[in-house]
Amino acid sequence: MKKLAKIVILALSLTSITNLAVAKDIDYKTTVQQARKGDNVAQFNLALMYIKGQGVEQNYEQARQWYEKSAKQGNIKAQFNLGVMYYQGVGMPKDFKNALYWFEQSANEGSPQAQFNLGTMYYDGQGVEQNYPQALKWYIKSAEQNFALAQINIGSMYYKGLGVRQNKTTAKEWYGIACDNGLQDGCNRYLYLNEEGY
Repeated sequence: MKKLAKIVILALSLTSITNLAVAKDIDYKTTVQQARKGDNVAQFNLALMYIKGQGVEQNYEQARQWYEKSAKQGNIKAQFNLGVMYYQGVGMPKDFKNALYWFEQSANEGSPQAQFNLGTMYYDGQGVEQNYPQALKWYIKSAEQNFALAQINIGSMYYKGLGVRQNKTTAKEWYGIACDNGLQDGCNRYLYLNEEGY
């Protein structure tokens, strides 16, 4: 009942890496030409091609390099996916400090997934000193964009009194919002607290 939803990086980010579809009509040669000219969308697509082995042999190092070029130009999806690669150690050792850096770049541009991941890294103290108020700050930014995993984690923080004064009524409200956004675990937690009289 009291567990936090953990890293979207594990649940969603693999989806981001593997399922942010590269259009089937994009060919490798054209994408490379555009990427080399500095087109950040082409750089992002080329990184995806290397991640998936689509039209080219799978190569995580090449993917990282192209994500980084795109990310440095402000592509928030590239920033997020680069953060995922560092967080999970895809083709490299895990590096929470770089993951935190790239998630923060993407989060500051409005990515609710990156905001959620930053919240989780602050919550767990990964790549940064554990800081519940900072975790809550990032979860709230993500939750304001209707990201249900962030909403359930805010509920859990109120339920446990982590970074906030314990308040099970507020926890129930957040669980209800997560439920309304399609997260069954939010519904279950809402019902539990409802049965407890909150």
